[in-house]
Amino acid sequence: MAWTYPQIDPVALQLGKVAIHWYGIMYLLGFLIGWGLLCLRAKRAMSPGMTVSQVGDLVTYAALGVIVGGRLGYMLFYDLPMLLHSPLSLLMIWQGGMSFHGGFLGVVLALWLFGRRHQVAFLALADFIVPVVPVGLAAGRIGNFINSELWGRVSDVPWAMVFPTGGPLARHPSQLYEFLLEGVALFIGLWCYSSKPRALGRVSGWFAIGYSVARIFCELFRVPDPQYGYLAFGWLTMGQLLSLPLLLLGIGLLIWSRHSTK
Repeated sequence: MAWTYPQIDPVALQLGKVAIHWYGIMYLLGFLIGWGLLCLRAKRAMSPGMTVSQVGDLVTYAALGVIVGGRLGYMLFYDLPMLLHSPLSLLMIWQGGMSFHGGFLGVVLALWLFGRRHQVAFLALADFIVPVVPVGLAAGRIGNFINSELWGRVSDVPWAMVFPTGGPLARHPSQLYEFLLEGVALFIGLWCYSSKPRALGRVSGWFAIGYSVARIFCELFRVPDPQYGYLAFGWLTMGQLLSLPLLLLGIGLLIWSRHSTK
């Protein structure tokens, strides 16, 4: 017997013609919690010599990188025809449609710009910020779940759900799998690992590996993007393909970090 999908209105608050969506609230909540955790890390001397006020500036840079990079990445990687047909669709963030890999590239650029302005090494900034990134990932997956999007493949597992937009068959709640692995588990692992001094690049390397492995695994239960389907082998998806370079980057960072400290 399938679990009952909780009927949650994607619109949290309607103010006249202005609709405030849960999807956007989840992103805002992720940024606020991340900001608080980064301030805590700065107070515990876990930052590369940054003050609490500078942490606020860093979060602003990162937030812009996530939003601009995430939306642009989604349109380029997953919905290019729509972008070409209607360029203004790039601004319709409230409808959902954010790419982690695009957001990752946006944050990389934001950290580089922030580091250049404040004379802080890029990898030191990355090691400082990545332990709280899973908080934002977790919030985003809850937003996907409320939007009834990115659901999983048809399944008869006891916790399968019938999604309003997924037809009459019960499916894996793959958004919750990603919430647990990319969000909760990755946050706990990185927070504990980064609580002690680590060689430059190691925290970032483990983040890249942890996220990639979690994403590749969760995609096995998720319906592939309809515009692409399975790219190869009857199971490879676009999300998995985009995660492979990040996985290699993480491995490379660990190798580099190990040799640079000898």
